[in-house]
Amino acid sequence: MAMPDDPLTEVSRVRSHNIIPSLFLDFMQMQEFAKHPFIVAKGAGIRLTDTSGKTWLDGLSGVFVTSIGHGNPRAIAAITGQLQRLAFAPPLHATTPAALELAELLLKIAPPGVTALKFLSGGSEATEAAMKLARQYHQQTGHPRKYKIIGRYGAYHGGTMGALSAGGGRDRKSPFEPLCTGFLHVHPPYCYRCPFDQAYPGCGRTCTSLIERTIEAEDPETIAAVIVEPVSISAAGFLVPPPDYLKRVREICTRHNVVLIYDEIITGFGRLGTMFGSEHFGSAPDITCCGKGMSGGYAPLAAILIRDRIAEAFYGEEEANVQFHHGHTFAGNPVACAAGVAVITEILERNLLANARRQGERLHARLEAAAARSAIIGDVRGAGLLQGVEFVRDRHTGARFPAPLRPGKLLEQEAARRGLLLRCGADFAAFAPPLTVTADEVDEMLDLFDESLAAAEQHLAVSASPITEQRHSGTDISSPRESRAGTRIGEPTLPQARH
Repeated sequence: MAMPDDPLTEVSRVRSHNIIPSLFLDFMQMQEFAKHPFIVAKGAGIRLTDTSGKTWLDGLSGVFVTSIGHGNPRAIAAITGQLQRLAFAPPLHATTPAALELAELLLKIAPPGVTALKFLSGGSEATEAAMKLARQYHQQTGHPRKYKIIGRYGAYHGGTMGALSAGGGRDRKSPFEPLCTGFLHVHPPYCYRCPFDQAYPGCGRTCTSLIERTIEAEDPETIAAVIVEPVSISAAGFLVPPPDYLKRVREICTRHNVVLIYDEIITGFGRLGTMFGSEHFGSAPDITCCGKGMSGGYAPLAAILIRDRIAEAFYGEEEANVQFHHGHTFAGNPVACAAGVAVITEILERNLLANARRQGERLHARLEAAAARSAIIGDVRGAGLLQGVEFVRDRHTGARFPAPLRPGKLLEQEAARRGLLLRCGADFAAFAPPLTVTADEVDEMLDLFDESLAAAEQHLAVSASPITEQRHSGTDISSPRESRAGTRIGEPTLPQARH
C-alpha cells in the first residue's frame, strides 16, 4: 500500500475510523486522550510539531531519550547506510560489524573496570538482564543462596514483572500485585523530606545504614544485588542523593559480596554532565544498565556494562555451561547499533557533556530565580541537564498540598498550553532537554515555565509574593533543610482551586 505524502491526511483518516482509542499508550486513559489527542508529526532539534501545526519545546527529550535532538544528520545517515547493508542478523548464530564497533566504543567510555557488555532493546530488558546476571554470577561462584534483590521505594526500573518487582512505586506496582518473590525495598535518600526526620549532613546517613541492616537481617548469604538509580525520577518523585550516598552503598555491597547495579537508563550518556552518573558521584558499580540517550531515540537500544570480576564467571569451556543464559530477538540489532555509534560519536565530538554542564547551570539558576519569586517552590535540585523543583503548600514547614490539587500536574497542563513539555509528578516538575540545547533555548523554556508557574499559582489561589526565609538554596546536590526534628508536617486547609 502506498504511503501518503501528507501525514496529516493519514491522521485524518485514522481519526475518522476511531483508531485512537484502540491504541493503548503508556499509562494513559485513552478515552480521555482521544478527546484532545496529541499527535506528533515531525521534529527538529529540541522542537516538535504536532498534526495541527503547533510547535512544542521538548523540555523532556521525549522521555530522557533524544540526547542529540531530532533530525540529526549523522544519526540519520548511519541508520540509512546500515539499512542498505543489513537490517537484521541471526542472533543465535552471529554478530555484526555495527555491534562490534559499538561494543568497542562503549568499552572505551565505560565506568572503571568494565570488560564485557550485553546489548538489549530497552531499559526494562536491561534491568531484568542485570538482575539475572547477578543471580547467575552467585550461582557460579559458590553462593547459590544469594537470590534476593534490594531496591528502593519510589524507584522505577521498568515495566516487566522482574523490573517492576525491583521498583518501589506504589501506583505502578499495585495493579499487578502480587509480584515476584525475593525483592526487598528500603527508603531512598530524600534529604528535603527525610523519611527519618533527620537533616543532612548531621543525619548519620540512615538511608545507607538501612541497606546494610537489611542485608544483615536477611542474611548476607541470601542477598544477590542492590539496584539503585544515581538520580531517581519517576511518577513517585524526583530525588538527588547527597554526594557520599553512592560511595557508602558501594562500600556496603563490597563488604557483603553483593552485586551493585546502577540503573543509568536515564542518567547515562551525558544527562548529568558526565558520560555516566557513576562518574558524577565518583562511585562505580558492578553492572551499569544504560539505554535511552545511547541511541538518541533513533532506534531501540540498551545495554548492560559488566565489571571484570563479574564477567570472569561467565567464561569457560562449552561443557561447563557457564555462559549468560539470556537473550532477546532484537538485542544487538545492527541498525540500532549503528545509531548508537553515531549518537555517542556526536556526543564526544561536539563535546556535549560540557554543554550539558554549562546549560544545566543556566537552567538551575533560572529555576532558583523562579523559586525566589514563588510561594510554592520549596526546593530546586538536580545535576547537569536534569533539573527540577518540588512544590509545597508552606515553604517554612515543607507541608504538601492536599493530594487532589497536584500542583505539579497543574503546572504540566499550563506548560502544555504554552507549548512546553516537562516531566511532572504530583509535587514536582523537571526539565531534561536534549544535550544540544542552547542558552537561548533554555531561556525560552524558562520564560514559558515562569508564565506557567504564575498561572498555576493563580489557579491554586496562593499568593506569589516572595518568601525567602528558610527556603534552602538548591545546588547540584539536593540541599538539606534545617533539622525537622519536632516539626509537624501537616496539611493545612487550602482554598478551593478555581476552575
